[in-house]
Amino acid sequence: MTWLSRVRNALSFVTTKPTESPDNLWHKCKGCGQMVFTKELLENQSVCPHCDFHERIGAKARFDALFDDGTYTILPNPKVTEDPLKFRDSKPYAARIKAARTETGQQDAFLNASGTILGRRAVIGVQDFAFMGGSMGQAVGEAFIAGVEAAIGARAPYIVFTASGGARMQEGVLSLMQMPRTTVAIEMLHDAGLPYIVVLTDPTSGGVMAAYAMLGDVQIAEPRATLAFTGRRVIENTIREKLPDDFQTSEYYREHGLVDMITHRKALRETLGQLIGLLCEGKKAA
Repeated sequence: MTWLSRVRNALSFVTTKPTESPDNLWHKCKGCGQMVFTKELLENQSVCPHCDFHERIGAKARFDALFDDGTYTILPNPKVTEDPLKFRDSKPYAARIKAARTETGQQDAFLNASGTILGRRAVIGVQDFAFMGGSMGQAVGEAFIAGVEAAIGARAPYIVFTASGGARMQEGVLSLMQMPRTTVAIEMLHDAGLPYIVVLTDPTSGGVMAAYAMLGDVQIAEPRATLAFTGRRVIENTIREKLPDDFQTSEYYREHGLVDMITHRKALRETLGQLIGLLCEGKKAA
């Protein structure tokens, strides 16, 4: 063994190899562009500690943050016919569903759970944008109706968190039919004397915005959420005018009376608990 080999072997014992950081150790904020520790972001309910931007979150994170002690019961979604039109674009619809299920661990874009908020019974439905853009198909419509029926059965309010790009094009007119079906379900809730509360999150648009997203007894929005029926560029090209910079945001909707309040994610649990108490106790007294 040469002296060079002996030195190289000795250095290998004292030289530490750089450890590789996991890909998910850092998160780049979509609001301010700063890098945030993923752990810090999750502990802050996925709200940027620098600019207060509310990142998109899924159903489980919502349920954990809202229900008392993080205790709740997931409600099963009704079975629906998958790929009823045998639709195919660049890939088969069935393959898109399978990929979305693998990525999110969910059966579809809408999930219900029941539990208590500040000691008051509630049923919460959450739309997950991570599942095919939160698009509304038969599964979403059936899940929404099942949530309404569960709320009626429990004599509890129904709280829905919307996050969607609109109707699911792969299901054609069947997806559009969910708009009147969910509207009728909301009327069933009203007939039962129970409140329907909507929390608009980023983004909510298209057919969902035209349906159950804007029919709440109380309309709440998270800060700086994009809320729209159709795209900004489409509107500007149609009316041939430049729209305000804050157009189609929570703040613009609040200023023009389309939402009742903008509530920070950390204050949602307390706000919803108070609303449930006011609305349900008021109906009992009536």
